[in-house]
Amino acid sequence: MKNLLNISLFSCLLLGLLSCSKKDKDFKNFLNNKEVTYPGVVAKIHAKSGNLRAALVWNPSPDPSITKYVVYWNNKADSLTLTSSNHNTSDSLTAVIPGLNEYIYSFTIYSYDAKGNRSIPLDINNVKVYGPIYQSGLLNRTIDAANPFTVSENGNIRLNFLSRDTSVVNVGTDIKYTNRSGVEVVKQLKPDSLGITLTDYKSGAPVQFRSGYLPVKNSIDTFYVNTYGTFPTISGIAQCNKALFRENRLNGDAGTYEGQTSVSKLWDGSQGPQGYPNIFHSDGDHGMPHTITFDMGKVYKKLTSVEEIGRNCCNNPDQFEIWGIADITDAATTLSPRDGGWSAEMVSKGWTLLKDIQRTDDGINAQKYDFGTVPPVRYIRVRIKHVTTGDGNYSNMSEMTFWNDVLN
Repeated sequence: MKNLLNISLFSCLLLGLLSCSKKDKDFKNFLNNKEVTYPGVVAKIHAKSGNLRAALVWNPSPDPSITKYVVYWNNKADSLTLTSSNHNTSDSLTAVIPGLNEYIYSFTIYSYDAKGNRSIPLDINNVKVYGPIYQSGLLNRTIDAANPFTVSENGNIRLNFLSRDTSVVNVGTDIKYTNRSGVEVVKQLKPDSLGITLTDYKSGAPVQFRSGYLPVKNSIDTFYVNTYGTFPTISGIAQCNKALFRENRLNGDAGTYEGQTSVSKLWDGSQGPQGYPNIFHSDGDHGMPHTITFDMGKVYKKLTSVEEIGRNCCNNPDQFEIWGIADITDAATTLSPRDGGWSAEMVSKGWTLLKDIQRTDDGINAQKYDFGTVPPVRYIRVRIKHVTTGDGNYSNMSEMTFWNDVLN
């Protein structure tokens, strides 16, 4: 009985071995008598969005047998092959996939060796691709409408913007303009800057701007707004620097009523009509007409206008002339401003009559007057011919402001 049992166990074992041998042979036959080889997979794969394209970035596999990587998408209907012999796992390989739609994609990547063996698949999903729909919603940085630009005395133009929208990734704003040599220039306003200064702007040329954005921080493409914005017409008109003004009394000029009412009160920066003694107040020793002269401190190539503000009550000029000259050497006159030949002598000395002004009001509030085309001017001479009260000796004014075109 014991021998019979041993024979039965041996028979079962033999049948099992024969069965295993047959299955192993069948498996090898199925694989064409070859072993299955899986090349190594890549590591740390991630995607970067772009403009109708995407980039896949990964660390290469350390497997030295790998010769290429193949990326599939659209259910493997489309593919891209990246050949590489780099097996340094600290490096990065990038596959840029073009010709995509504005859509969310899934990609599959395989590693291949020279024998055609491929790795197990590695998937990366939810890769968003951007395009014209995203771009159509972009807006340019907003101009500071209350103060779109400022003009400095030296002819520089500063373009002013409001703070950027922090809900989007603004990478800068291109500023396009024409410089003084007639060449188109593009400069960039930084995202966190509220303005940019143009040192070579050509007067009268248009200034356009267009902002660029990234849809996400690691995007491989910058999207620009479809259309340029345009700055309001830029004028090079800037106020003359009153800090440079100095008194420059010439022969025949009127004096002042007392020390606190000097000619320099005309450029002390006061706003609106002033009262005594914060005014220019002439002395009583020079009848009408009488003159005052001052130095603006530098030659202005193109004065454009003047604003005059009277005293808050009385003796405000309503008839007066403004004369100008660039160099005062030998420009002093000998005749009294009341002399009929005074104007002719001024012209003979090189002075130019910039404006003959007649006010029809009480002379108190600010009035601005344009000069037209005038030569370069540094020195100003004001000839006061009549005041609103009809007084024959005294004239009063609060402030005089001059403007020039710094871009000409």
